[in-house]
Amino acid sequence: MPTIFDDLLERFRAYLGGVDSDLVADEVARIGWDMPVRSLEPHALGCLGYLDRVAELAPADAKSLARFVTDHRDELRWGQTYTAADFGQGFIENYGWLELFGTRGHFVNDKVAGGLLILGPNIVYPDHHHIAEEIYIPLTGATEWRMGEGSFHTRAAGEVIHHASNVSHAMRTGTEPLMALYLWRGGPLAQKSTIGSRGRS
Repeated sequence: MPTIFDDLLERFRAYLGGVDSDLVADEVARIGWDMPVRSLEPHALGCLGYLDRVAELAPADAKSLARFVTDHRDELRWGQTYTAADFGQGFIENYGWLELFGTRGHFVNDKVAGGLLILGPNIVYPDHHHIAEEIYIPLTGATEWRMGEGSFHTRAAGEVIHHASNVSHAMRTGTEPLMALYLWRGGPLAQKSTIGSRGRS
């Protein structure tokens, strides 16, 4: 009998299947979707309070995924990579992620990690970089994203954002929260990011 995790994985995959991007289509085709289940205890975070607003903001093609995550938030294991020592207590209270599959997610996958990131309103996720290549797709709009030494640019919901290996990137939200889908590949899937722009302290 299918579990909520099976249902969530199917909604995650269905959303990706509707994204008009060769990069995303190639990655979806490479993922082995018949993944073993990992037993995890639920773990809640303060940022989950934004999920009701996220579900309201999500466009039609992301509504099923966003609504399902919102309705089942207390049954999922949410995590954080950073501590207050990294970015401050305000950031920690407004940040979290759900790894659906990967080396620590609800489904076991040693090749690629996929999940969802949440940031509350008026939060800056400072410059950071990591070995793994990353694909982000915001499921809510109006968040500003920066790559390398460039400026911040507002990204729309459904826009595909690609960070190559070790390319610095940052995000900042405005008056609304962010939920973004992510895929990590080609590097340590549980690695803590290096904080700061590459080449700078």
